[in-house]
Amino acid sequence: MKTSLIAFILGSLIAASSLHAQSTLRIRGSDTLGAKLVPQLAEAFKKKGGSVSFDIAAEGSSTAFTNLAAGTAEIGMSSRKVKADERALCRSKGVTLTEFEVAWDMIVIVVNKNNPVSDLSKKQVLQIFSGDITDWSEVGGTPGPISIYTRNTSSGTYKDFIGLAMKGREYGKNSQKMAGNEQIASEVGSNANGIGYVGLAYSGSKGCKVVTIGGVTPSVASVKDYPYSRPTYLYTSGEPTGTTKEFIDYCQSAEGESIVGKVGFVPNSQAK
Repeated sequence: MKTSLIAFILGSLIAASSLHAQSTLRIRGSDTLGAKLVPQLAEAFKKKGGSVSFDIAAEGSSTAFTNLAAGTAEIGMSSRKVKADERALCRSKGVTLTEFEVAWDMIVIVVNKNNPVSDLSKKQVLQIFSGDITDWSEVGGTPGPISIYTRNTSSGTYKDFIGLAMKGREYGKNSQKMAGNEQIASEVGSNANGIGYVGLAYSGSKGCKVVTIGGVTPSVASVKDYPYSRPTYLYTSGEPTGTTKEFIDYCQSAEGESIVGKVGFVPNSQAK
């Protein structure tokens, strides 16, 4: 009798655990995706009748892969492709990553709205963020020391910018690392000498002005011409099933792409 009771209790606990796993999607990773886009996709998915709750933590692209490797996330968000060492870490834990392109983004250079500088060349961007140019007068602005704001080292955008804009060079020693897009926009918006970069969805933040790059304005229409455009991704452990697959399918559907555009990203269908 005792054996049967123990078996029943264990079976109930396993079933409850399974039910919890199916009814909650844990999503970890990129701030660029996780601060606005994925939460809005999640809300729209639930309104369509998706019987699931979402647990979203946006702490940088690198955390997508540590969580997937540890089994503490069903979906990882990344504003860059997975690196070889991250894939190897996941593989060492028995996790084979599956990649889904979810939207295109642009790394937008922003300055304070009162800054007279409105356009920079790619060379000037490199020189500013690497610390070779340190005063606004060197690029036609009002004399004053340049205050540089970047993402922190766990961010995919931090690393993407090094590749896209800085030819592999490191940031200048006086650059200040911020936790997310909103923090960078806030600092630039309140500092007349500030400059930073944010995702396209954050480029209209209060107090900020978008700088064109070689005359190219970041927009949906210029996604192929803008030098700092890049795809963003969702990752899963193996091929997704159940609610995880349903949500990713929704993100890539026409309705999902409509939300992508409204939030301020570029839908995949318009970036090809």
